[in-house]
Amino acid sequence: MTRKTQSPAARPAATASRRKFLTAASGAAAGVATLGFPTIVKAQGPISMRWQSTWPAKDIFHEYALDFAKKVNDMTGGDLKIEVLPAGAVVPAFGLLDAVTKGTLDGGHGVLVYHYGKQNALALWGSGPAYGMDANMLLAWHKYGGGKELLNKLYASIGANVVSFPYGPMPTQPLGWFKKPITKADDFKGLKYRTVGISIDVFTGLGAAVNALPGGEIVPAMDRGLLDAAEFNNATSDRILGFADVSKVCMLQSYHQNAEQFEIMFNKTKYDALPAKMQAIIANAVDAASADMSWKAIDRYSKDYAELQEKQGVKFYKTPDPILQRQLVIYDEAVTKRKDNALFVEIADSQKAFAQRAVKWDLDTNVNRRMAYNHYFGARQPAKKA
Repeated sequence: MTRKTQSPAARPAATASRRKFLTAASGAAAGVATLGFPTIVKAQGPISMRWQSTWPAKDIFHEYALDFAKKVNDMTGGDLKIEVLPAGAVVPAFGLLDAVTKGTLDGGHGVLVYHYGKQNALALWGSGPAYGMDANMLLAWHKYGGGKELLNKLYASIGANVVSFPYGPMPTQPLGWFKKPITKADDFKGLKYRTVGISIDVFTGLGAAVNALPGGEIVPAMDRGLLDAAEFNNATSDRILGFADVSKVCMLQSYHQNAEQFEIMFNKTKYDALPAKMQAIIANAVDAASADMSWKAIDRYSKDYAELQEKQGVKFYKTPDPILQRQLVIYDEAVTKRKDNALFVEIADSQKAFAQRAVKWDLDTNVNRRMAYNHYFGARQPAKKA
């Protein structure tokens, strides 16, 4: 086979052609490499947020705040780091909304009723009988019954630069701690009593002299005689905060706060600047923390309820039905007085419509558990009557 060779004259042209081809191929390969392997930009450091709760460091409520922060920190792989300080570390408990709005704090953990002085409709998220709903049902209204949109509208109306996530259903709160059992509505007349929100109107209507104080200030005020009685929240918080040191009588069951939940709050400017993925993680962390908090509460509250009785000599009594009925009547009167507050009326009407449907379903569907309890553990009635 004869090998064909190029003439000397043809070689320069062929060489130039090969160079063009190699240059083009090299450019194309570089383009492919650029598309397949984008330039790696050095990642920014983690986002840090400084929060404050409205609770003393020793209270289980502050623990719940830390639980939420840990969930977010873990779920973002440390890309968002929330530090939670206890009440008073930066601002007083009742100053949380202002501090988060201004950006003094990036966020916080508390309850909506603590902002009652800004717009009393905020108390409808937990202060009052909620038209028969429990706290979990009130959260259902918030998430699926229009409450979220109404809360956004309410916060906008008072210039609050916040993003709010109500979460964490609380069990019915006790009527409170007293020097002796409360047997009738008239026992409240002249009583120096602590409560918050619309409950101020309810207990004022019962004849009490009401003083709204943050959780960490209640027991010291009772110890100094500034209060005769007070309500706070649950067996664990009450035990940790020292209520049993200043009173041995606790009245269970009340309509003043039978459907409250917590609030997780972000500064809106800071929150809106977060990547969409991180906002989604936060929203899901809220739901996870809400469920976890309710389960932890059942475990801890029941243990401390037993300890208060068995180790600290506390006597628990059921609030008499006539007092409960009187609370409902006075609450209705308090709502009527706010008929000029258009947002209050709109929110209350929305809750009432949801409750009429949801509570009927709940009462018709769920079996009373007392029969089963008595069957397995012996006939045991509720906390004894006063």
